[in-house]
Amino acid sequence: MAAVAAGDGAGSGAAGSPEAPAGGTGGGGWRRPHGPLQRYYGPSAAEAAEAAPDPTDINGPHFDPEVFMTKVRSKCPLGQLLAQEAALGREIRALDSDMQTLLYENYNKFISATDTIRKMKVDFRHMEAEMDDLAANMAAISASSARVSAALQDRHRRGAQLAGVQALLRKLQALVEVPGRLRHWAGTEPTRALRCYGRARSVLRHYRHLPSFRAIEDESHAIMAELAQRLRTRLRYETLDPKELTECVEILLQLEEPPEELSEEFLSQAGTRLEAELAMLEAELPTSDPSGTAATPPPASDILDFVDRGSSAFVGTLCQLAGSYRTLFGSDTGRLEPFATVLATRYFGLLERRLALERGLGDTSLLVRALDRFHRRLQALLELLPEGAAAAAALVARAARERVDRYLRALQTFFLGCLGDVRQALAAPRPPGKEGPGLPDLLATLAASVLGQLKAVLAYVQLFTARDVTFASLPYFKGEFCVAAVREGLVVAFVRWLCRTARGFADGPAERGAPAAPPALLLLLARLCLDYENSTISYILTLTDEQFPPQDSGPAVTPGPALCAEARAAAQRLLDHYVQVQGAAVAQMLRKSVETRDWLGTVEPRNVRAVMKRVVEDITAIDVQVGQLFEEGVRRAQSSDSSRRAFSVYSSSRAPGRYAPSYTPSAPMDTHLLSNIQKLFSERIDIFSPVEFNKVSVLTGIIKISLKTLLECVRLRTLGRFGLQQVQVDGHYLQLYLWRFASDERVVQGLLDEVAASAAHRCLDPVPMEHSVVELICERG
Repeated sequence: MAAVAAGDGAGSGAAGSPEAPAGGTGGGGWRRPHGPLQRYYGPSAAEAAEAAPDPTDINGPHFDPEVFMTKVRSKCPLGQLLAQEAALGREIRALDSDMQTLLYENYNKFISATDTIRKMKVDFRHMEAEMDDLAANMAAISASSARVSAALQDRHRRGAQLAGVQALLRKLQALVEVPGRLRHWAGTEPTRALRCYGRARSVLRHYRHLPSFRAIEDESHAIMAELAQRLRTRLRYETLDPKELTECVEILLQLEEPPEELSEEFLSQAGTRLEAELAMLEAELPTSDPSGTAATPPPASDILDFVDRGSSAFVGTLCQLAGSYRTLFGSDTGRLEPFATVLATRYFGLLERRLALERGLGDTSLLVRALDRFHRRLQALLELLPEGAAAAAALVARAARERVDRYLRALQTFFLGCLGDVRQALAAPRPPGKEGPGLPDLLATLAASVLGQLKAVLAYVQLFTARDVTFASLPYFKGEFCVAAVREGLVVAFVRWLCRTARGFADGPAERGAPAAPPALLLLLARLCLDYENSTISYILTLTDEQFPPQDSGPAVTPGPALCAEARAAAQRLLDHYVQVQGAAVAQMLRKSVETRDWLGTVEPRNVRAVMKRVVEDITAIDVQVGQLFEEGVRRAQSSDSSRRAFSVYSSSRAPGRYAPSYTPSAPMDTHLLSNIQKLFSERIDIFSPVEFNKVSVLTGIIKISLKTLLECVRLRTLGRFGLQQVQVDGHYLQLYLWRFASDERVVQGLLDEVAASAAHRCLDPVPMEHSVVELICERG
């Protein structure tokens, strides 16, 4: 049993010792056994703790011999029991041998360890004695510290009491010095004096029952009353800037002066200051002349500088004073708003007077910048005066509308200047061999100049609606300005004025005392108005609507067709007047040629009269002139022998041989009757019918007026035989050349037939010339 016990002890020591020499590892650190070693040494402590307890595991910590023996006897036969007993015996002997070897090898270490432990016990006893001495010393030190701490606390308490006494003495000293300080600061630093009085006032009131404190309070109150009196005097009789005024009133309010009186004095003082600012602005404006005879001098500075100084001086000061008033007297604006309204109205009036001095066009961008700056700076004032927004917006709108009206007048002046240039170019003498500008060039220059000027004006006016301009967001500039001011007041008004002005050259210029317009100008203006009706008006209105888009709910606009109708009416009137003027000029030559000739005593005709040649030349020149501006037009198909048609003093329905013998003075009624019967079957010719916009129609109208005048003049003369023959020759000459200018040759032929019939009727000896002779004379002429 001893051997077994020894074996168990040795095995336990070998297996559990971290210094076991198993595996030849020597004295190194513990390594977890693997393989056979693990089976020999068994699991580690951690593994054993994690594993379930097994009482039959001989190497386990929970080994129970009784349970192990019971299990072995119940499962193993006798042979296995004997074999297992022999194996256990061998293991026990091996373990016992290892234990003895381990004991022999570590014997010296055990002896050394025993000596060391003995020494450590002795040293520990010495340390315990030293610690007892140290504890005693610490107890003594603690007692001394308690005594020192108590002394310090007592000293601190006494110091605090001393500091309180000193602070009280300082406060008493400060209260005693309050009157002196107030007297010193009241004259130079009233704000500092007020702060000092405010700090001492509550203490003095609290200890007022003490005589000394009451004396200090009375003296301080007297000093502050004197300060208030000086401030009230300064407020009433001196001119203070806004900062000084605010500080003065604020001090008086803290001195418990009546707020009602202070508010009146504040507004009075502020009104004086603002009146001075307005007076400075008004000094820059020229004085108005009631008689209107004196010329207004130009302003010393531009509008932008005027607005800048007005905004920074007057508006800035007014906003600053209004803000100070509200800070001092709360939200009570019963007096502030009427006060500010009166001053703002005066300022608006001055600005409007200055805007009225912008008579010229000047720099529109400068005006827009000035109005924009005025509107921006006014936003702070509008917070004070909400009703002033309408007045400010109306002022800006009036300025913009006035500038648009000036542009309209400038456009009108420019157009009149262009017309003057055209008239000068038409009237200028031409050196021989050098031609001036033709009508197409003059028309193109006039139309391009006017249209370019109108587009430039629209570009200038568009500055009022730019995106970076604050007042452009006002409803007026989004709707009424675009439609009423620009489209209707500028573009439509200018087009209508242009049409009226052009038409005025045809509607009796002599009645207005103006010289008659040259016919070429009438023709050019008629073409200009026609071009406006065809394309220019539509282009101008489209351009205007793109740059100034009208609102859907805005005012009604003038439709384009209405303007086009006005332009066409003006063109029609001018063209009709041109026909009348040119026809009258040709007719005047024919009238003088008939009235100044002796038709009874004239000789036998040998040539065409020079006036007829002049008529043909003038008609040809008119044809060239009209052809420069108007299209050819449509003519009725001509007969093949138009240029050779015989011109007779009798109608083709009357044979000369048949009726000539009966045409005697004794039977005038027969010829007259034949003439009237002929008129019944001839086509009626409307002399003054409206002409169409083409060359053929214009020339036809001129020819009709000319030949009608010739007819009326012939009817008033008495002719002899050769006079009748001269009329026959002249009429045939006109027929040879004029038919090609008319829209219908029958018009020329019909009028000339009437001329011949009237001449025959008024002839005393109606003997016509042979047609062959007439042709020969005309060809030779």
